[in-house]
Amino acid sequence: MTMGQLTRRAVVRVSPQDESENAAAFLQGLLTNDVAGQLPVYTALLTAQGKTMFDMIVWGEGPDLLLDCEAKVAEDLARRLTLYRLRRKIDIRIDPSLRVFWSLDAEDGFAPDPRLPELGFRRIDSQAVNSKSADDQYLAHRLLHGIAEGIADLGDVLWLETNAVELNGVSFTKGCYIGQENTARMNWRQKINRRLVVVPLEQSQEKRRKAEYPASGLAIDHLRVEDIPAELVPRWMHLEAKVD
Repeated sequence: MTMGQLTRRAVVRVSPQDESENAAAFLQGLLTNDVAGQLPVYTALLTAQGKTMFDMIVWGEGPDLLLDCEAKVAEDLARRLTLYRLRRKIDIRIDPSLRVFWSLDAEDGFAPDPRLPELGFRRIDSQAVNSKSADDQYLAHRLLHGIAEGIADLGDVLWLETNAVELNGVSFTKGCYIGQENTARMNWRQKINRRLVVVPLEQSQEKRRKAEYPASGLAIDHLRVEDIPAELVPRWMHLEAKVD
């Protein structure tokens, strides 16, 4: 059994401070996915041009929403969301009492990762479900399945080029959000010119490299679709549906 804490993750809590406020309604106009329906969901906050700033998994807890995000950018994410809050009575802060746990197996209280079944199961809890760190195992596991994640891998890449469609990270029916115009246009044209791909480090192109993981011998490259070798295409990635 592989289970432990993801110590490189943090939780940002979004809490309505008035009965007239709704956390989901607030985030619905900001994030790429539908956070007013069934949770958890994978989603992102984009620039106006549709480029990735923060990716996250959104969970529900009563009237609050919990944003499972990279610990190193949690403060920046909370600060950015606060800018969009304006005069709304919504509290946005890191909740230090909560931790993120990961398991390869379906354990009590764990939910399937909304991106891909192979990514296992996650849980947010204030109790120490398992105090052992699973960071290295989780990193190796997601790279094995071709998954890019976090600011180092995704930063400044157009959201659909991060494989967001296949990883259930975008809704094309929920309405407007920041970066929606360019994202919807790319989908309507069925034209995604580049993709993020996990490649062997020795095959990585320095000019196209977003991140490298020497311990795993792997890298994340941002490649043109026609330049991606067939043997590096994960089974879940559908390039043929997104090429002219």
